[in-house]
This record gives sequence, C-alpha cells and structure tokens, in this order.
Amino acid sequence: MKDDKNLNRNAAPETNETYSLNDDRRVKVLSPGALVVKRFFRNTLSVVGLGMIIAMFLFSFLGGFISPYGEDQIFYTYTDMKKNYVSATKNDVFRYQSAEGQSFSSTLQAKFQLAYNQKKDVFDYQGVSYLVEELGEDFYSISADGTELAIAYKDIVNAADDTSPVPYALKRAALVAYCNHEDRFSLDGKTYKVTEDGDVREGKENIAYISRFIVQAAEPGLNITRAFKEKLETALDSGETEFRYTDESGEEAVYTLEYKPGSMTWNVLQDKSTFVKDTYGRPSKAHPLGTDGNGMDMLTRLMYGGRVSLVIGFIVVFIAAFLGVLFGGISGYFGGWVDNLIMRIVDVFYCIPSTPLIIILGAAMDAMQVEPRIRMLYLMLILGFLSWPGIARLIRGQILSLREQEFMTATEACGISVPRRIFYHLIPNVIPQLIVICTMDLGSTILTEATLSFLGLGVKFPFASWGNIINDVNNSFVMTNYWFIWIPAGICLLISVLGFNFIGDGLRDAFDPKMKR
Repeated sequence: MKDDKNLNRNAAPETNETYSLNDDRRVKVLSPGALVVKRFFRNTLSVVGLGMIIAMFLFSFLGGFISPYGEDQIFYTYTDMKKNYVSATKNDVFRYQSAEGQSFSSTLQAKFQLAYNQKKDVFDYQGVSYLVEELGEDFYSISADGTELAIAYKDIVNAADDTSPVPYALKRAALVAYCNHEDRFSLDGKTYKVTEDGDVREGKENIAYISRFIVQAAEPGLNITRAFKEKLETALDSGETEFRYTDESGEEAVYTLEYKPGSMTWNVLQDKSTFVKDTYGRPSKAHPLGTDGNGMDMLTRLMYGGRVSLVIGFIVVFIAAFLGVLFGGISGYFGGWVDNLIMRIVDVFYCIPSTPLIIILGAAMDAMQVEPRIRMLYLMLILGFLSWPGIARLIRGQILSLREQEFMTATEACGISVPRRIFYHLIPNVIPQLIVICTMDLGSTILTEATLSFLGLGVKFPFASWGNIINDVNNSFVMTNYWFIWIPAGICLLISVLGFNFIGDGLRDAFDPKMKR
C-alpha cells in the first residue's frame, strides 16, 4: 500500500505538468503563411517600407477626397502688371502727301531734303525745275511749272475718329493755319477753327487734330482715344515720367514713360491691377505648397498625381505578371519545341530597344493628338507588354524544377487535366517568387512612368503625375526659385520607390526557407 502511494506521488507531477512553449517551439506550429508574415514583420526595413506605401496611398487616394480643390481647378488673383501699351514718337522728319492727281516719288523726296538742308528754294531733276515754298514752320509746298505737286510737313493731321483719311485740301489749309499760329481758316465756303492744342473744328464738332507725336498701339485692335493722346502729349511736353488716366469705362491706370536713348521714342507701360492666373504662387494658408505654372493648387496636384503614378504602376505590373505567368507556365511545363518557341520570343523582346520605341510611339500619339485619358491607357499597355519577358523567364525556371517532383507525378497519375496541373498545382508554388519580383518591379515602373512624363511622353495635361509635375525642372528659373513646385513630387517618388524596394527585400527574405527562424 505504501508503495502504491509512493508510485502515485511520483506519477502526479507527470500527469499534471503544463508546458509553456517558447518562441522557438511556437514557430513549429505556425502555418506557412503565418510564418512568412512573422518573418516579414520582424524585418524593420520591411515595416518601414510598408508604412511608407500606406502613407502614400492614404495621401494620394484619401487626400484627393479631402482636398477642397479639383485636380484641374485654376486659381486667379489680382496683381499689378506693367505691360507695353503704346509707343510714342515725336516726329522729326518730313512726311509727304501728293496733291490730287499728282505724284511725288521717293527720288524727288530725297532731292527736296537735300535742297532743304542746303537752304535752297529750287532744285532740278531730269531737266525740270522744282520750286520749294515755305508755307509755315516746318511746312513746305513743292511745285513745278506753276502746279503744286506735294506738301512736306512734320506736324501730322489726324482725323478725329483716327480711321478715315483727311482730304488733301483740308490738311493743307489746316497746316497753313496751325504752323502760322492762326486760329481759323476758310475752305470751300466753310470756316474752320484751329485751337492751340491743334484741334480742327467745324462749328462745335471736332473733325481733326494736329500733333507732332505718333502714337502706335502695342497690340492690334487696341483703340487709342484722342483724350489719352492729349494726356500723353501733355506728360511728354512737361517731362513727366508717369501719369494717371481714366478711360471711358471709368477704369484708372498708371502709365510709365520710358525714353529710348538716341531716339525720339517713348515706350508707354500700363500699370494696372489685372485679374490673372495665380501662377507660381508662394505657399500660403489657402495653398500650402503654392500653385504651379497653370495656377493650380500644387498639393492637390500631388495627390491626384500619386493616384495616377501608383495606378499605372500596379496595372503595368499586373499586365506583365499575367503575360509572364501565362507564357512562363506553358513554356516550363511543356518544354521541347514549345519552350524553345516561347523563349525565342522572349529573346526578341529583350532585344527591342524599349526607350526609343516608347519615344517613337509618344511622338506618334502627339502627332495624332490622342486624348490624355486614352494616352494613359496606351502607356500602361505598352509598358506592360514590354515588361513580361523577365517574369516569364523566372516562372519558366521555377516550373522546370517543380514539374519533376513527386506531387506532379501524382497529379498525372490521378488524371488531372494539363491546365489544372499548371494553374492549380505549379503556379501556386511560384507565387512567393512572383510576389517578390512584382513588388520590386513596382518601384521601377513608377520611375519609368515618371521619366517618360518628365520627357513629355507619358501622362499629359490636364492629368497630373509625379513625373510631369517634375517636368517644370526643365525651366532653370523655376528650378532655382520655386522649390515647392518640384521637390515635393521628387520626395513622393523617393518614398514610394524606397517603400516598394523595402517591401520587396522583406518578402524575399520572408519567403526564403533557409532564413533563420
């Protein structure tokens, strides 16, 4: 009895013992998927990369919904701008007008100028004597055989409406009165009044005005009123450098006079508050990253650009993975002439110069004016179609080694169809390697898209991508003075590519069965 009690006492600890598994023993009961996840999250860089990608996805996809602005919304602002408005020239050379029914050639004009310089009243040309008669200050009449041929003048007679020409007789009579400081003259039974300012009036109606200044608009179609010309002439005569003028619509502007040395010409710059695009606006509360060259909010463009870059990257990798798994699986399983044919096709694709081909296709789409949305679709298809050979070769190599193993012999013995053997038994066994290479390719695809957009061959305006945002670096002035235009897009690219590379490295190590547990 005593021995039985001793036996029971010794056996009790064995039956009531509980085990507390340490980490090394716990790993042995984890599923393969859980083991991969555990290894992945043990890698610090992998976790950092995953955080980067999550941050970029939240910024790009969630940020676009939060932003109060649209992707292509243009902002305007009032700014003071100086632009060429008119040019004013003080006429200091003789101008000529032939009498009705007469002609006064350029040769005769040169002969008159020579006679004027030599202070002669007569000059000869081809046996004809021409009489020069002074009618007033800087105003002459040229005649031959008692017939007036032309007048030479420096003061210019303009019609009041600045459109219709002034008849010869009226111009001559008005200049005679003006140059001799007379206040009126008669012509064809009508009496005209000439003011000190050069206005020519018939009764109370202004029909013309006389001025030595020639005012020309800087832009075609710009109507320069008589009131503005008078204001400009007053400023020039008084030696002012700027003046204010209120136009017929009541809008006031400041005009700056810039004299061109060595000439009798002034540039008149209009300085007024203008409603223009808010281009390259500095960061502010309304626009934390400023505005771009089109007046669009840079932060919003970055968000939508991230969507485009990430979506293009994933779709291109999906297309490449689909084609690579399809052709690589068929090539690796069947071998023989099928393998040789597909591998020669892969070799052909490796020989295609992808960058020159994409440049040619981009130029062709520019020539055909393909819509930006359709262009993005073509870009994804082209990049995906050029990227599958590397994945196909990887899948083919893995399947060549897997098809000789016992489980494939078992599938053949069970009468499982060939497509099912490939896609249900072989392909799942290469998924880990496929995930790793696709993750690594995502970063390079995003960089490729950014490079093409930077070169103007990728995503086109009005759609944004990180690549075409950085395209503003082509302008050295923007690169050196507006850092907020291109540096944020470059940082987003850097974070995304590094994140995918970190994740790819972590997955490669996590799927490696030789990794230390």
